[in-house]
Amino acid sequence: MIQLKQKQTTPRSIDECVFDRLAKLGLKPAPQCADEVFLRRAYLDAIGTLPTADEARAFLADKSPDKRSVLIDRLLKRDEFADYWSMKWSDLLRVKSEFPINLWPLAANVYHEWIHTAVKENWPYTKFARLLLTSSGSNFRNPPVNFYRAIPYKQPDSIAKAVALAFMGVRTEKWPKAKQQAFAALFAKVGYKSTGEWKEEIVFFDPMKKPPAGTAVKPLFPDGAAATITADQDPRLAVADWLITPTNPWFTANISNRVWSWLMGRGIVHEPDDMRPDNPASNPDLLASLQKSLIAAKYDLKALFRLIMNSKAYQMSSAPISAKAASNFAAYPLRRLEAEVLIDAINTITGTTESYMSAAPEPYTFIPEDQRSITLADGSITSAFLQLFGRPPRDTGLETERNSKPSAGQRLHMVNSSHVRKKIEQGGKIGVMLRTADSTAAIANELYLSILSRYPTADEMKTITQYVNQSASKRDAAFDVAWAAMNSVEFLYKH
Repeated sequence: MIQLKQKQTTPRSIDECVFDRLAKLGLKPAPQCADEVFLRRAYLDAIGTLPTADEARAFLADKSPDKRSVLIDRLLKRDEFADYWSMKWSDLLRVKSEFPINLWPLAANVYHEWIHTAVKENWPYTKFARLLLTSSGSNFRNPPVNFYRAIPYKQPDSIAKAVALAFMGVRTEKWPKAKQQAFAALFAKVGYKSTGEWKEEIVFFDPMKKPPAGTAVKPLFPDGAAATITADQDPRLAVADWLITPTNPWFTANISNRVWSWLMGRGIVHEPDDMRPDNPASNPDLLASLQKSLIAAKYDLKALFRLIMNSKAYQMSSAPISAKAASNFAAYPLRRLEAEVLIDAINTITGTTESYMSAAPEPYTFIPEDQRSITLADGSITSAFLQLFGRPPRDTGLETERNSKPSAGQRLHMVNSSHVRKKIEQGGKIGVMLRTADSTAAIANELYLSILSRYPTADEMKTITQYVNQSASKRDAAFDVAWAAMNSVEFLYKH
């Protein structure tokens, strides 16, 4: 991680940092990606949503030299941006009603709504973090209080561990015991009490609370600085004051690294929540540049998204590369769509919906079938598809809880399941497309634009035309084309 000095110099550009590093290592960067690749990538990375056939058609026909930057700006303003990134934050902040988090449905929903508001209104990240760190009151009526409610074991060491993971990208179990205890002492006065309302809980500063046995008497910040706190002062305020400053060695570095990881598939420090001296940044200049840019933007995360997505480094093609090249960002990484994004894409293409289930049929657990998976508030609301394709259980707040590695079961589900086949054949949307298209070429174009965000190549068009013309049923042949496209690596992966 990079600790920045109080006076900030003008940051080097992302591309200077990346390409200078590659040149130094003798690694060749991938070429820039084609428009159709960038279109699909930008939609999936920014809003977790595929472009429609009309959106793809319009972008590909646009000859403006700045159309990529214009598209990025437009995507960052879309409602789906807040939907998708609320999902991401809800994973890290453990928005889940049932065991082991036990927020219960009402609290999970108000917490998610608060996160969604913060993302939609683009609050500075400093404001977002401070409210999560310092809020007190009812977890039903003051949503950010649920940050403390979502910690399964409400002891000072568990609270300190959750704070360090979320806002510093640090796993405190790798610290010396004395350092863990000194940081935990800052949370020894966090109190919890129930109310007469079922499952409501109050989080508050309790000056009379006795620290548990083994807690350090003298609280210290993780950088070794002493915490000067009066008896009537909530130590969490001091933690927030110490944490959310440009000179803090973890705060800005952590969120800069996380955003880079979310868009580029891996962190400059990898894993993005495992910052420690013996896990250094692969490109320190790049991490420093992102930090400086974020500070200059007053912690506007959308500005950081915009900066990264407009870079040549982000717009490189995907290509098979060595581990060394991958860790230095010589190409855009190939990675499978998240479970929620994948099922939403399938449903949108086919005009179908999904059924969800909950471990406990309580209030606020009913989900309309037409609700998109990326908008699900509660980690306990799920489906068989989401579970199979690696949606995280939201138990730990670790990035690695989400499993996007392919499995045999996933491949069999996409290839053989009646679930996917019925969506294609009975969803209605592809059927309407078939009835309104005036030629096999028109059908192929519409299917490819809807599924792959591009037109078929000449060879693909020839193959499709031959297959459709030789089939007894053009309708069934078109369903087969859709099924084949939806089983391709091009559809299942970000690339």
